[in-house]
Amino acid sequence: MNRAVESLPEAICEKLGNRTYQIDDIGMSNAHIMFYDDLVLKVEESNAEAQREHQMYEWLKERLSIPNVLETVEHQGHHYLLMEKLKGEHACSDQWLKQPEKLVVILVEALQLLWSVAIDNCPYDAGLSQKLMHAKYNVEHGLCDMDDAEEGTYGKDGFESPQALLKWLEEHQPSEALVFSHGDFCLPNIFIDDESVGGFIDLGRSGVADRYQDIALCYRTLLHEFDSRYNGGIVYPNFDPNILFELLNIQPDWEKIQYYILLDELF
Repeated sequence: MNRAVESLPEAICEKLGNRTYQIDDIGMSNAHIMFYDDLVLKVEESNAEAQREHQMYEWLKERLSIPNVLETVEHQGHHYLLMEKLKGEHACSDQWLKQPEKLVVILVEALQLLWSVAIDNCPYDAGLSQKLMHAKYNVEHGLCDMDDAEEGTYGKDGFESPQALLKWLEEHQPSEALVFSHGDFCLPNIFIDDESVGGFIDLGRSGVADRYQDIALCYRTLLHEFDSRYNGGIVYPNFDPNILFELLNIQPDWEKIQYYILLDELF
């Protein structure tokens, strides 16, 4: 990956000029993210998800607040996506982690914005049939990281292997209430500007899916941002992530929440 970053394609270099950058160390993806004053460059190995991200940005232009794409290039096995930087801060910034109740209000706003997008002509099906097909590919090609899984997913009280988890997921598919889904709804992928939703990034898994795809990962990210797993060891006491369900005005479907968190272990 370092070589892919050091020798950028000419079309990307022309737009960057002499700008200097900082490396993003917030997200958990395998992509290499370079922050400039006004731009963001995402570099990753070429794959279907990277190509879908650009496609979804194009489709969502008039539907949601998303980065404006300036250039996309496939070069020597890598995908380069150059975008304008969104205004505001990641939802996992210190400012918002210190205001958890207000943060959850904004996250609920973000979920409702996503679900308000009409799905009639959405170019990507992210429902279970497609997700399980991609999960199977990941399992068969050894792309699932057991060491990074939720506690209890594998081992004595969990599944023996990603193959066993995939089999269980295939045999226990829940019904789906379809909406437009982000697909990876975690705090680093939501921007907040002026105490409201500033926009969405990392949309390579977005598309038509059950609303619990987003609810489950939102709940998981709230659990771990405040119990120190995701944020460098800081624990924020006296925060109850279940206020998410109160603000959404729903009774949580814990079986679906468990299912979609387990499904994400294969991505």
